[in-house]
Amino acid sequence: MLKRTTAFLYIGALFWLLSSVYSQPRGKDSCVECHQKMDGELQEPAKKITNDIHYLRGLSCYNCHGGDPSSDDMEVAMDPKKGYIGKPKPTDIPQLCGKCHSNADFMRDYNPSLRVDQLNEYGTSRHGKLLARGDTKVAVCSSCHGAHGIRKASDPQSSVYPKNVVNTCTKCHANPQYMRGHNIPTNQKMKYMDSVHSKALFGKGDLSAPTCNSCHGNHGASPPGLSSIAAICGQCHASQYEYFIASPHKKAFKQGGLPECATCHDNHGIKSPSDSMLGTQTESLCINCHSQGDKGFNAANKMRDRIELLKARLEQSEIVLNRAERAGMEVSREKFDLIEGKNKLIKARVLIHAFNPNEIEKITNEGLAISVSTQKAGERAMGDLQFRRKGLAVSLIIIFLVVITLYMKIRQIERVASRPDEA
Repeated sequence: MLKRTTAFLYIGALFWLLSSVYSQPRGKDSCVECHQKMDGELQEPAKKITNDIHYLRGLSCYNCHGGDPSSDDMEVAMDPKKGYIGKPKPTDIPQLCGKCHSNADFMRDYNPSLRVDQLNEYGTSRHGKLLARGDTKVAVCSSCHGAHGIRKASDPQSSVYPKNVVNTCTKCHANPQYMRGHNIPTNQKMKYMDSVHSKALFGKGDLSAPTCNSCHGNHGASPPGLSSIAAICGQCHASQYEYFIASPHKKAFKQGGLPECATCHDNHGIKSPSDSMLGTQTESLCINCHSQGDKGFNAANKMRDRIELLKARLEQSEIVLNRAERAGMEVSREKFDLIEGKNKLIKARVLIHAFNPNEIEKITNEGLAISVSTQKAGERAMGDLQFRRKGLAVSLIIIFLVVITLYMKIRQIERVASRPDEA
């Protein structure tokens, strides 16, 4: 009993200690106090900072802007001799943020899991390189994260929350006037919002779906090079990547200066892939490079035929099994087997990236074997159903005849019983 009481006392003391630490009033902060009394633009920083992750962790204006927040005298509080720098220039912002965010010892006290190489990464980015050349229109830390209302990346109101990234990036990249002179398109947002990735992110709420920084990086943002696109796509599409880099297209695309995956799938406007992309029909992509009679043309034709054959056979098997199931027959095992057949179709579609008709034929043959066995099982079930129905019909006829015979016999007995006793 004494041990339990002691344990409760320790726990209570711990909670009191923690609550006292977190409830301690902040030190004097003349920056916030003064700006809260101002109007318009000058009041905005003081309004926004109350939700800022840095402010919530105990940091404030002077940690970035310098000065003396303990003084109400504006000249003292904003004295350059006390480190006051005012509004930092865009060229100074990466180093200013990096003063803390590149200091592992400092960051360990606030967020030990946060990386401390962002500044180095930024220097390798397209933005960082252009900034080093004097281009002050490029994105710096505050361009993406904001200045006074910075939130955790996991906060849905954060400018770098997955669903907000596209709007953050396209503040610049969808503005033709702002991007003038950089010789890059400004229609990326329009294309992305119609893509399969956008539908997954915004339509299905899948936060793991790619957005701008998934492919371009964030602090080290750069346009993917021709030779790195497959590696970038392979971060999610691992099997397709492995097949592609071992395929004849890897070398051919490099020689032709083609952007690997984007050659067939596009970049920002990626649509959901379909079987019509493969083959030699008018809507197929293969005919953009291959013409009738060449090896690639014939390979594309063969692969499409095998895919279509397996797809048709699986559909037929499913129709038969569904019919048997609706009729009350036990086909759950066969329906489970059919799932494996569909998996073979999925694998065949992935295997297309190896561009090897023989491998496609092998995997589709495995799927066809499953479709044949499941369809036969469904047909047997339907045969059993017909047999049962015929048996039921015969049984009903026999039962009916027995009932009629019994009825006639009963009537006969009743007639005999109703006659007068002739004796």
